[in-house]
Amino acid sequence: MTGLRSTSDPLVSHGRHFGRTVFALCNYPSLLTNGILRLEQLEDTPLEDLSAEERREHRVFEQLLDSYPGLLERLKDGSEEEILHVGELIGKGAAGARGDDTKTLKSAVLDWISPRGEAIQPPLHRNSKIDRGFNHELTGSLLCPAGLDWNDPRIKENLRSGEMLVCGDQWPIFVYTNHVYDSEDPWCGLLRSRLLVYAYKHVFTSPSSVDREPKATRSGNARLHGMNSVTIGSLAYIATQVRFALSSSSVFSRTDTTTDSETFYHSLLDLLEDPEECKEVDELLTWWNRQVFPASSAAKRAISANSALSKIRQ
Repeated sequence: MTGLRSTSDPLVSHGRHFGRTVFALCNYPSLLTNGILRLEQLEDTPLEDLSAEERREHRVFEQLLDSYPGLLERLKDGSEEEILHVGELIGKGAAGARGDDTKTLKSAVLDWISPRGEAIQPPLHRNSKIDRGFNHELTGSLLCPAGLDWNDPRIKENLRSGEMLVCGDQWPIFVYTNHVYDSEDPWCGLLRSRLLVYAYKHVFTSPSSVDREPKATRSGNARLHGMNSVTIGSLAYIATQVRFALSSSSVFSRTDTTTDSETFYHSLLDLLEDPEECKEVDELLTWWNRQVFPASSAAKRAISANSALSKIRQ
């Protein structure tokens, strides 16, 4: 198979979108291999008997099958080599999209965090990240874990020296509206920051849509794939990309323990997929759809509780 054929394979294009919107950080060949084996296993074993990690992996596998007609038959009829090849094509797309987004966001994020009408001081380079992270006052203040005070000299010094290690499940303050965290109500403003909206539009509706009011038309990656509502996976993906763009790490890697991107990504998915949080998550997704896809039905308000209409609909 030539390089050209494998690049233009529809599975590569599908992998680009699937990685951005459903699940970004995984080994697709093993996801498919394990998924096919698990389908046989589930004929005798209920899904509840599997570990939480296996259940999530299987959920992702099923979403992949649902999103690509004919894929299940192709996998069931294919040899082990064919299954691995399909996984490699999807993985190639997902990794390619992630690399493209990492590259463009590295530069774009500096425009969004610059103080209005002013330059960043001291200057941050667009092509080098060495001065970012906790090394710089601006990126450090955005990456400071929610609940910690960046203005406390001792905390700032401990973050800069690495004495205070930040794990992926310690969410940075930039994910909150106006970068304000309420310890009494940690859901308040979570994942509703202007910075995240800018990055989301940059990746999904086109870089030029960032500064403008959302239009009814869709363009860019969302339009290409018929996307008209925000997904849980895409929110976790964008937050992970912005966090990485603000950091001083130069290469995005799943196994990078410094930025701990994989833990961060999974910690957001764990919250957003938790059935007990569905009310807050539904409200969050409606809010996001109003920002990005205002013309879609997903952006419409929920019916008011106790209204005549809600009583009729019961």
